[in-house]
Amino acid sequence: MELRLTKPIGDKLRQIQQLIQQASFNQAEALVSELLSTPQSSGNQQELHYLSAVSQRYRGAKAEAHESLRKLLHLNPQHARAYQEQGYLYQSAGDNYAATKAFYQATRINPALLGSWKTLVTLYQGAGQRQASELARQHIGKLEQLPRPLLGATDLMYDGKLMQAEQLCRQFLLKHKHHVEAMCLLAEIGLRLKIYDDAEFLLESCVELAPDNVSARTQYLNLLLRTGKYAKAEQQARWLLEREPDNSAHNISLAAALVGLGDNEQGIALYQCELDKVSQPANVYLQLGHAQKAVGQFDAAVTSYQNAYQNKEGFGDAYWSLANTKTYRFSDEEVRTMQLRAADEQASVEDRIHLYFSLGKAFEDKKEYQQAFEYYASGNALKQQQSGYDPDKTTQMVDAQIKHCTTELFEKRGHLGATHPDPIFIVGLPRAGSTLLEQILASHSQVDGTMELHNILGLAMRLRGRNASQAPAYPANLWEIKDEYFARFGQQFIDNTRSYRGAAPFFIDKMPNNFLHIGLIKLILPNAKIIDARRHPMACGFSGFKQLFGEGQDFSYSLEAMGRYYKDYVRLMAHWDKVLPGQILRVQHEELLEDTEGQIRRMLDFCGLPFEPGCLEFYRTKRSIKTPSSEQVRQPVNKRSAMHWRHFEPYLQPLKDALGEPLLAEYRQFEQL
Repeated sequence: MELRLTKPIGDKLRQIQQLIQQASFNQAEALVSELLSTPQSSGNQQELHYLSAVSQRYRGAKAEAHESLRKLLHLNPQHARAYQEQGYLYQSAGDNYAATKAFYQATRINPALLGSWKTLVTLYQGAGQRQASELARQHIGKLEQLPRPLLGATDLMYDGKLMQAEQLCRQFLLKHKHHVEAMCLLAEIGLRLKIYDDAEFLLESCVELAPDNVSARTQYLNLLLRTGKYAKAEQQARWLLEREPDNSAHNISLAAALVGLGDNEQGIALYQCELDKVSQPANVYLQLGHAQKAVGQFDAAVTSYQNAYQNKEGFGDAYWSLANTKTYRFSDEEVRTMQLRAADEQASVEDRIHLYFSLGKAFEDKKEYQQAFEYYASGNALKQQQSGYDPDKTTQMVDAQIKHCTTELFEKRGHLGATHPDPIFIVGLPRAGSTLLEQILASHSQVDGTMELHNILGLAMRLRGRNASQAPAYPANLWEIKDEYFARFGQQFIDNTRSYRGAAPFFIDKMPNNFLHIGLIKLILPNAKIIDARRHPMACGFSGFKQLFGEGQDFSYSLEAMGRYYKDYVRLMAHWDKVLPGQILRVQHEELLEDTEGQIRRMLDFCGLPFEPGCLEFYRTKRSIKTPSSEQVRQPVNKRSAMHWRHFEPYLQPLKDALGEPLLAEYRQFEQL
């Protein structure tokens, strides 16, 4: 999470650091206490607790330092330097075992902490762990080979200070234009900022500049897999395998690319071949299970997920993958195991988050709704600490779209974009039924289903600019950029999404967050179709709250934040309806359940497509589906889960309060299903 300081608090934090350097510990801690007595952002609180712990350790107040670190880790369980400080405290107390665990945890979170690595070498040597000591030495060697600015940028990146890391890295590249390690680091920062186009360009350039650099090429391959560019990923994986034919990691990457390209049989076979070759097969079993689930091999996927947790004790992702099938039922023994691991404070935060969500699903299936909610709430609380989501920023983004994307803007510039009619955008909130709409439309002979594409979000990020000290340029700059850019951006979207498509004339992009950028979409692709997948706010809100998403959707980990996000979404969609009349089709999930054929015909008419009976039997369509709803959309429409949130209604008051009675009243008609 990026630490953003107002100037006064920033000055005071620097003052505290100077006081500590001058050994004026009492003054430093007094200033910390003064600042903590007033409201502070989570990031500022973390920095204050950290500085307090450092000061307390230096003056020998170990118990106080441990308490400051406890408060800090409660705010952010992934604070690497908090674990480093714990390590120093344990080491000074002679508890080398606890110190080793703390320093190791610090390096897991931030692999650029040179001090922790060097201390680990000493501790490993003292414990006679030669192999561990040698591995730590090798990592130190790699870090010390980095130019100092790149080491600093790497440290900032792992600390979540992405804008500062990017700025430092770019400054270095101005003086060392083709420095491959710097370009790879900048690409990694871009990946974390979800600026995938920039990251891909940088890594593609690295591969051209240094074709034999296996590390850069592997990073490029992993990015291509993450962004769904499977044809390019296959090429890179095969190139690497020509040089290193026995490298299991390359074979596993090739399997992922093949599955993405629809060659499921060969991809799954490759995963299975590698299981006996790797020393720790849990992650391979997990990926194999995902591939089997995506193509509808449910029983095989379940077996793979079970093998994953059997090969790695407390493997939270494996348990969550079972829960995320939506139809698997945990045994009593599995529930007991998950409860023990979730309660283990030594388990990783990621494992505990996955286990909490899995236990929520297990007890929901048992109809023990209060206990289920408590587990969901625990998982969400940990996840929210990681994300640092700020609802005010979403509200500000919506306000900016409403302010700048006016009727006048579209009258003046709405004809400048690329005229391709190919894209069908499905927008809305996650868990609102967008996968069902995609499956219906992708059952039509003229429509390709793809995935949740990041291209529009990446373009918006580029237009927004990344100077943290200035107001975002986008969307105000939609009035100012050159006329020819709109067609250029539209054509780039068509070109860059070609690899996700088949031969059909139309294709679907179902990234739900694109609702924020409908104005941009209609300026660069004025003939694109946009469908708004809408669902009852309580049903949609709670369904999102109990879902652990692979990435993004940080608003979903708090009931209040979820309610505010839904209200902002409805507010912005009403604006788009006003300034783009008739250009967005709203499909209400509950109406689709009541009148499936009528709503399907309505969607096809809106898209200019003739009716095809196959759209009514969408559940028979064979295609790879990677969203949580994959098993649900392989079944005929049913109403069983429409009002399932009612079982949890006693615990959902924060969601109701955030949504507000006027909005809830609009949807009361759908509560009789």
